[in-house]
Amino acid sequence: MQSISELLKFLTGTVFAAMPRDMLRELVLPHGHVALLSRRRADMIISRVRMVAGLFAVLTPLWIVIDLLVFSWPVTGLLVAGRLVTTVAFGMLAVSFRKSIRMREAYKALAMMFGIPTLFFIYSHPLLSHFDMAGPAAAIAAGYAFLPFVMIAGLAVFPLTATESAVFAMPVLCAEALVALLQLDMLNWSSHLGAFWLLFLIATVAALAGMSQLSFMMSLVRQATHDGLTGCFSRTSGEELLDIQFHIASRSGAPLSVVFLDIDNFKKVNDTYGHDAGDRVLRTMTEKLRSNLRSGDVLLRWGGEEFVILLPNASGATATSAVTRLRDIGLGTRPDGDPVTASFGIAERIADGVTDWHQLVEIADQRMYEAKMAGKNRLVGCADPIQYEAVVNA
Repeated sequence: MQSISELLKFLTGTVFAAMPRDMLRELVLPHGHVALLSRRRADMIISRVRMVAGLFAVLTPLWIVIDLLVFSWPVTGLLVAGRLVTTVAFGMLAVSFRKSIRMREAYKALAMMFGIPTLFFIYSHPLLSHFDMAGPAAAIAAGYAFLPFVMIAGLAVFPLTATESAVFAMPVLCAEALVALLQLDMLNWSSHLGAFWLLFLIATVAALAGMSQLSFMMSLVRQATHDGLTGCFSRTSGEELLDIQFHIASRSGAPLSVVFLDIDNFKKVNDTYGHDAGDRVLRTMTEKLRSNLRSGDVLLRWGGEEFVILLPNASGATATSAVTRLRDIGLGTRPDGDPVTASFGIAERIADGVTDWHQLVEIADQRMYEAKMAGKNRLVGCADPIQYEAVVNA
């Protein structure tokens, strides 16, 4: 027991060692994952489900040869029938979910992946326990009892949170408990309890392995999608997020606002004080923006000193109020002590009647340019464009 406890502590430390504290919750609960991570995770889960299902669609009928060699009628016929049904189910799963990149579809695929062999176990194991067997037949029949262990160990193949691993392991554990409670096995109760305890330990280790995969994926996604200087989403990942949010808003009929901002006279900072000073201005400004945005809002670095703020479920009026509040709080200071200012343009999906996110960003960019031409340090909103001086210049 002590060695098992030490092993679990070691594995836990391995999983969590390099993970920032604010990301640990995402290893336990699937809620709060950014859309890009969910999309990539769903794609990986579904591709692995299809790969495993295809493999078992080939291996399952091959085992029929073993059944024919070691079992007698009617056991052979019943097992062959069960294997053929299982093979068809695995084959159908292997060719399903081809274009699905949503976690809802990934959950369905996983449920089928674990449901098919679980049902076969519930069908085959009690069947074999009703017949007296000896020699090779008894050995093969006993081997059927290890199917739940194979299924639980398979959890390690997928990048899952602790909660997700527990949910998908539960039916397998319940199936094993059901067989034990009904005493449909040739094993005694002590063996049943030992097998169930071992199954639980394997499920725990498999869950840790899945969490380790997820933490590695989270780190890779963050490195690939975030700007190294400011920590904002990069333009490439931002375009994907814009596409996702625009489709979500279009399907639900919800508003979606985009704010395009450009720091005023930023080139003078680099020319006068150097690029290190300019980098500090960018970092300070983005930190202030992030700390004062809603949890669901997204800040993108569009290029240089240009940024885009994505505001889901925000009307043009709501976006205008949010930008006004951000400007009142301030965007930091320049190396000479003057406040950092920016020109803002706002566009909203419904008010501006756009059909894709490219048009939405283009309109916000045009309005930002209008604010620049009007004297900088201004906001041009959507629907009823307004321009006004910043509080610092009032």
